[in-house]
Amino acid sequence: MANRFQPRVEFNPSALKRPLIAAGALLAALFVGSAVTTRVDTGHVGLRVRLAGSERGVADMPVVTGWVWFNPITEQIIVFPTSVQNVVWTASPHEGRAIDESVSFSSTEGVNVNADVGLSFHVDPMMAPKLFSRFRQNNMLELADRYMRSVVREAFNEVTSAVPVQEIYGSGKSKMLAAVTAKVSERLGKDGIVIDQLTINGSLRLPQNVADAINRAMEATQNAIQSENRVRQVRAEADQAVTQAHGLAEATRQKAQGEADGQLIRARSEAKANEIIRLSTNPAVLQYRALERWDGKLPVYNAGGQLPLLTFDASKLTAEAEDPAREKKLRDLLAETATPAPAAAAPSPAAPAPAAEPAPPAK
Repeated sequence: MANRFQPRVEFNPSALKRPLIAAGALLAALFVGSAVTTRVDTGHVGLRVRLAGSERGVADMPVVTGWVWFNPITEQIIVFPTSVQNVVWTASPHEGRAIDESVSFSSTEGVNVNADVGLSFHVDPMMAPKLFSRFRQNNMLELADRYMRSVVREAFNEVTSAVPVQEIYGSGKSKMLAAVTAKVSERLGKDGIVIDQLTINGSLRLPQNVADAINRAMEATQNAIQSENRVRQVRAEADQAVTQAHGLAEATRQKAQGEADGQLIRARSEAKANEIIRLSTNPAVLQYRALERWDGKLPVYNAGGQLPLLTFDASKLTAEAEDPAREKKLRDLLAETATPAPAAAAPSPAAPAPAAEPAPPAK
């Protein structure tokens, strides 16, 4: 009696058909969408490879980054790295791969040199299709360990075969490395590989006897340089001493010359003064000077007769004083004395000549 009032529920398969179809269509769309699209991240470039048709092969132009649509039946997208890649080839098992990947090369004497080499490079995006078409490889680290390592080793041998081992080990190391980098860049650049840096990590490894000989030669060179520097110092000190001696001798000579010139100037001045005195002397002046210096005392002893007085040959003096040539010479000397001499050649002051005094009036 109770079941009589409950509604009857009937199963309708068509009610679930539409949601299942919608879910299947969504899954199919997702599957197809994932199959026909791919994403090219930054630092990479996508290459479109046609698998069928008359244009099968790698497309000349790379695909830009981002989401890319393609036909998975006839096309394939190869993601190619273009960022900077670093690889090292060392003898240490703790760096790079756990095997000896160091690079060996020979000098012009045939001495074997071993080195740990590091390489940084990147791929030109526009030349990525050519690089992939040649090597069919988009793993650049694997390509570096095989092809690029062989190019680097060959470049080292070509450059160092003409360089002495002492120059490779010493001052010519940087020049040698620059030449190797240029060769590697030239050869790999044709494939679109750009070399950012090529380095030698650590010290070069040489046979022990060669390393000892080079160290001894370098030590001898340093000692020779130090000896040459000491010789230059001694020579400079000697030149300085000679220069000082020459300067002292020149100063002494100049001083002696100055003293001699001074004495000569003083002598000439005194001679000129004496000449002026001589030319300006006349009988009246001499008589006046004699009276001027007389103390007024008469001689204590007098035998009688005329008092003794200082007398001169006035006739001779008068004749000389009245000589026209004598007067002209006196005027010339007085004129020269009155003209001031230049400061540089000024003679030392001579004793002033006594001026001619007028004769006293006759009584």
